[in-house]
Amino acid sequence: QVQLVESGGGLVQPGGSLTLSCTVSGLRYLAIGWFRQAPGKEREGVACISLMAGSSYYRDSVKGRFTASRGNSRVAAYLQMHSLLPEDTAVYFCATVCPNSHNMSQVIDYAYWGQGTQVTVSA
Repeated sequence: QVQLVESGGGLVQPGGSLTLSCTVSGLRYLAIGWFRQAPGKEREGVACISLMAGSSYYRDSVKGRFTASRGNSRVAAYLQMHSLLPEDTAVYFCATVCPNSHNMSQVIDYAYWGQGTQVTVSA
């Protein structure tokens, strides 16, 4: 069966850091995409990491603050988040597809969303 599991979320103060992990089973993947969804808003793309090339891209609002990286035999990918802002508050998801690099807010039709992990940035 297909399963994607996100972990590492939590409550952090503005300016703080968190690292999210993504595990995948039942699917082959060449890249891992990171998405997030705030209450009352549509899911939006955050980042993409190519498992083969190691290249990555990000939505403008997180550039310089977030870093996506390849994982290992246990973890498919990581998302390191630094200098967190209240507007980063959302449920974060990983996927075996990536956001549209030209429109990171484009809705992605994906069948295997996990539960996500909650990131709350608040003083």
